[in-house]
Amino acid sequence: MTSKQRPRFGIDIDGTVTTPDTLIPHINERYKTNIVLDDVIEYDFLSAFPHPVDRNEFAKWFKENEAFMYSVSSLAQDAQSILEKWQHSYELIYISARDTSVFDITHKWFEENKVPFHRIELIGSHNKLSVAKKHKVDVFFEDKHDNAVMLAEELNIPVLLFDTPYNRKSIPTNVVRINNWNEANHWILKHF
Repeated sequence: MTSKQRPRFGIDIDGTVTTPDTLIPHINERYKTNIVLDDVIEYDFLSAFPHPVDRNEFAKWFKENEAFMYSVSSLAQDAQSILEKWQHSYELIYISARDTSVFDITHKWFEENKVPFHRIELIGSHNKLSVAKKHKVDVFFEDKHDNAVMLAEELNIPVLLFDTPYNRKSIPTNVVRINNWNEANHWILKHF
């Protein structure tokens, strides 16, 4: 590597590298519902339920099943091929709210799906600010609206927000709404 540092990309995993609807079939099976992604208009699956569900019970079920659900997560269209192209020009740092207890499953999923990475940080919380700051990321890829806004405003960096029904609130100018990895690639090639 030359003395010039490669641009660093902070990349969320769920709803970004994986499809935003990847957990829905598991939830539908467990709770006998027929939720589709368009029903999820808040970053909270329970908001889409046609009937009340005990949050504690849902959290317990999710915790017990998250490793399996993550192990079979669907890869977002074109994510792998684009990240493969980027790996030699940019540093790919995945920063996820996933708990550290699913690190091995996450790592295995990346290898099985041939998704390149330089670093995977599972922080067990949605507050990605300190980790993004520590790694001095130049741009962030996210699907959670408030994360995107906070990262953009606090770090003064561009954040590419993958458009979903649950993140359609207004955004500041340095949050760029994109629909897919091809749009992300187009934006990156133009700006980096």
